Amino acid sequence: MSLIIRIDVDRPYGRQPFYRHLLSKLSSDLYFPKFERFGYLDELRTMLQWLNHAGAPAHVFFRRCTFPSAEIVELLNEGGHEIGLHLENSRSFAMFTAEKRFLERHCSREILSMSKHGSGGAKYGFHHYAPYEPERYMQWAGQASMRLFLGNLEDPTIEAIRLGKLLAFPSAFWLEPAWRDTAKFPVQWLIEHAGEREIVLLVHPENVLADSQLTAQFKALIGAVRSITIQ
Repeated sequence: MSLIIRIDVDRPYGRQPFYRHLLSKLSSDLYFPKFERFGYLDELRTMLQWLNHAGAPAHVFFRRCTFPSAEIVELLNEGGHEIGLHLENSRSFAMFTAEKRFLERHCSREILSMSKHGSGGAKYGFHHYAPYEPERYMQWAGQASMRLFLGNLEDPTIEAIRLGKLLAFPSAFWLEPAWRDTAKFPVQWLIEHAGEREIVLLVHPENVLADSQLTAQFKALIGAVRSITIQ
């Protein structure tokens, strides 16, 4: 089968150096303009270039503070990547709908896939609603005629479910080891099992590019395993 590459674009200015970390936090908590001279979406740009070179399409999910620039949209189009909503304000269906329409207006296209920012507990930004309630998101996605929901659970053995026209993957293989049982699910496990069924590979560009081992693992995966997008 294949990988479904999920890229959550959480930080507009990445993590490093420290001033970019501060700009990311300011953008998330309040507001900061999208200045490319400070490295706006630099890590995502690099990751998309890798993917395009490898011919590996991905689903790329954007928060309010990380909406794609014109250059990023061009890279997304070149690689056949799908733009998705990384939902922050999940207090109600109305708030979900507003975020979806905001992203659709920005990108001038229909948004058919979604994920949730955060897995419950910590609050990440002014607009973020922390609780993680996947059943509600799947219901909302179905109501909005979306096609794909990618969830945040950390057990990649959990298989996809279909709810009408919506395909939902409740869990993912998180490349970053902080959210993965690395003894039970090493990278080799993913290479072997992605040949048997579709598995979601979840990455955050700012984390992958900050760690040379994660960078090497990501490049190895996109070179070794075919990836697809869900239309």
